[in-house]
Amino acid sequence: MSTTRACPPPDGPGPEAGDAASAGSPAPAEAARSLRLVGVGGAVPLSRDFTRQALYDWGWLPARSADHRAAAEDVLLVVSELVTNACLHADGPEELCVSRSGKTLRLEVSDLGAGSPAPRTPHRAGRPGGHGMFIVQRLCLDWGVVRRSGGVGKTVWAELAGPS
Repeated sequence: MSTTRACPPPDGPGPEAGDAASAGSPAPAEAARSLRLVGVGGAVPLSRDFTRQALYDWGWLPARSADHRAAAEDVLLVVSELVTNACLHADGPEELCVSRSGKTLRLEVSDLGAGSPAPRTPHRAGRPGGHGMFIVQRLCLDWGVVRRSGGVGKTVWAELAGPS
């Protein structure tokens, strides 16, 4: 069974966290959350549902305009591509972390794989398969890979702009 827990924010809690607690008002939605995926069947749809719920909680959904809808669909597509890559090329994902900072959303998928994802070059649209990292590269502000110390495993991360 999967478990969820909040990911630590990259730069610590924002100022709103302390202000809300001291004012006695409800705390804002968590700025980061994670989903454990080790041994989980259906990791891709589970990851999409988990991310979709975060987008609802953070006000990206329901979409108020075509821009908002496109931004949410881009996020869900990138989650699908990153988790699928971990399933196909790295013996499955370990964890998905979704975090927000202002109008930027960061996705991180951790796995124990040794390889490094890269868009196929040259990209040929008519060729079946192999489009995942090309899609990530096209839709994201930035993306990269962070290797774990000791050389076993990595985290593939991607950052997307929020709706304007």
